[in-house]
Amino acid sequence: MSEAPSPWFVDFQDVWLAYNEDLLKQNHFAVEAIDLKVRQGEFIAIVGHSGCGKSTFMKLATGLKMPSMGKILIDQQAVTGPLKISGMAFQAPSLLPWRTTVDNVLLPLEIVEPYRSNFKAKRKEYEERARKLLQKVGLAGYEDKFPWELSGGMQQRASICRALIHEPKMLLLDEPFGALDAFTREELWCILRDLWTEQQFNVILVTHDLRESVFLADTVYVMSKSPGRFLVKKAIDLPRPRDLEITYTREFTDIVHELRGHIGAMRQTGAPHATPGQK
Repeated sequence: MSEAPSPWFVDFQDVWLAYNEDLLKQNHFAVEAIDLKVRQGEFIAIVGHSGCGKSTFMKLATGLKMPSMGKILIDQQAVTGPLKISGMAFQAPSLLPWRTTVDNVLLPLEIVEPYRSNFKAKRKEYEERARKLLQKVGLAGYEDKFPWELSGGMQQRASICRALIHEPKMLLLDEPFGALDAFTREELWCILRDLWTEQQFNVILVTHDLRESVFLADTVYVMSKSPGRFLVKKAIDLPRPRDLEITYTREFTDIVHELRGHIGAMRQTGAPHATPGQK
């Protein structure tokens, strides 16, 4: 009898990471005892202090780092190297200044197989896809502009389009809106919400902004100070689709205050260290 398929798209099984052999011998871990199970199409957010291991977790989730101990499955496949099924966007948009907006968005298709082999033959089709995506995020008319002709918010929209152009199953966002003003940030929350609602890819969002995490995510995880562990898992039971008005409601602010309380308590006490094999 064949085994039933796993319901989990992301499955971290008691994952520990030390950055080198010397640190491993000293039991000095960047993240420890990570158990995480994420459903297909789920949007999760990770919050916590700077330096707690959030970005390390992202490197593990994309296969850029291999765990020292434990196992990671993404889309029911063991992670053994960098994933082709994920897209990433960071706080700095890092668009190439000599390329137009549309050419920046097309970059992953020039690099990632199977698109790379077909890029010259299918360039027209790929460019049409990029232009449609840019129009969806409000960049119609800016497709042929250079990065220095765009505002910071526009550059970040283009960066998100670049992360999605190869239609990844998982989008990883590391503080993508942190450098933007409050109005632009909220506008981009709504753009990301709409893209995710339409396409239902998995999202892992790392953020310091508790309002952002509660507005966007299905589930918020609070990470302890280094070594990073997930100490709190909070399901966000606010109805979807969510609009910005919800951020002014009592239900919303209660969840934000609860998460802030968990982070504040960690500041006072820190997190207990685990030892490998201990749950």
